[in-house]
Amino acid sequence: MEQIKQAAVIGGGVIGAGWVARLIENGIQVRIYDPDPTASHKLAAVLANSRHAYSKLTMAPRRPEAHFEFTADLASAVQAAEWIVEAVPERLDLKQAIYREIEQAASPRAVIASSTSGILPTDLQAGLQYPERLLVAHPFNPVYLLPLVELVGGQATAAQTVQRALDFYRSLGMHPLHIKKEIEAFIADRLLEAVWRESLWLVRDGIASTQDVDDAIRYGFGLRWAQMGLFETYRIAGGEAGMRHFMEQFGPCLTWPWTKLTEVPEFNDELVDLIAGQSDAQSGHYSIRELERIRDNNLIAILQALKTYDWGAGKALAAYEKAQYDAAALSSLSGITTRLDNSQPIKTVERTVPTDWTDYNNHMNESRYLQVSSEATDAFMRLLGVDAAYVEAGGSYFTVETHLRHLDEVRALEPIVVTTQVLAGSGKKLHLFNRIQHADGRLLATAEHLLIHVSLKNRSSSLPSAAIASNLTEFAHAHAQLPRPDGAGRAIGG
Repeated sequence: MEQIKQAAVIGGGVIGAGWVARLIENGIQVRIYDPDPTASHKLAAVLANSRHAYSKLTMAPRRPEAHFEFTADLASAVQAAEWIVEAVPERLDLKQAIYREIEQAASPRAVIASSTSGILPTDLQAGLQYPERLLVAHPFNPVYLLPLVELVGGQATAAQTVQRALDFYRSLGMHPLHIKKEIEAFIADRLLEAVWRESLWLVRDGIASTQDVDDAIRYGFGLRWAQMGLFETYRIAGGEAGMRHFMEQFGPCLTWPWTKLTEVPEFNDELVDLIAGQSDAQSGHYSIRELERIRDNNLIAILQALKTYDWGAGKALAAYEKAQYDAAALSSLSGITTRLDNSQPIKTVERTVPTDWTDYNNHMNESRYLQVSSEATDAFMRLLGVDAAYVEAGGSYFTVETHLRHLDEVRALEPIVVTTQVLAGSGKKLHLFNRIQHADGRLLATAEHLLIHVSLKNRSSSLPSAAIASNLTEFAHAHAQLPRPDGAGRAIGG
């Protein structure tokens, strides 16, 4: 797959800043152009939230954050970009003017992805010299966390551009939804508009408050929607007979006068004051930044729960986490251009201690020592060839026994390194010894693990593939020449 290394983001508002956060978290350098003098301040606030979110989103080691910078003019932002994100206000004339500037400075191969929430891509393409490289990539806030991105091509958009976009956004941990026909506001915003319109009537007519409407969603159908959407939810509502029965039973209700979707309440000062006043009473005791942090923490919890069951948006997170683990394993080999030096323990982790890994003493919590050692074991397994593809094919190693010694303390933001030594590796067994050290050389902990190869198809022990067995034998023979590590084989108190 094509690897994008340099991107440009035109417009540094909420959506543009969200794109910057997702891109740099995935190792893509970004140049940003926004004439607003407060743009850098707004970006800093978004990045504070995104860094907090990514520190909790997955257990995979985070790759180093890529470089980003603001440029003094648009041309400097796009001239080296392979992917150009347009996130300027929803005015067709403004967007088209921006595109004309882009085409004067950017490579003809660079994709232009508009973040518009409703303008047709065919209208956006009008007057472009290379219209085939423009499409809509409509995200949802917060862009760095929500996986959905609606992809819509215009009449002149090349099929290759759409495919490049599908591959690219998947690599960012997103779920690209290719909308085959152009339609204003696409899919998600049309659904949101319907709910929003009906909600305005409910509040205007005194039937519900803003909190009542929100409670109806978040305590009820919103939880079902988060995992199954609309049609799958109603399929279950049809019982054993499924969707057909549901449609037959509830279809006639659609002719009843239950909705005002064809009408719009007058948007006057009285309605605005009513909505704003109730909203202030509902959550005005929180700042917007506090609400964003609460929202992100809740989204992470929901995403992780869905990941546990490999369902809905959890599928996208699971795929992204697997890719991050593989990338971390490859990153640990940076600087090694030929073969590994098997004569020494292998460096498998190199990272700094995240701020949320510490206890009240600002020292790394004891559970995190085990997590770091687990990361090292995962990285070593990928060196053996036990990567996402191998696991997908039905093979892996499961840890069956662990012994962890805590020897020294380490604080938040301090650098740590883990080396892995193979104590034994043959048949179904893999016996590893991980040393967790401070970058200054202090030994912080050791972790000894015994793993057994399993078949994920029947969840029972099995022999690894011939290729994995061969790689493991090579490591085991080389490490057999090393001194046995101090602490290996010890029991608690030994």
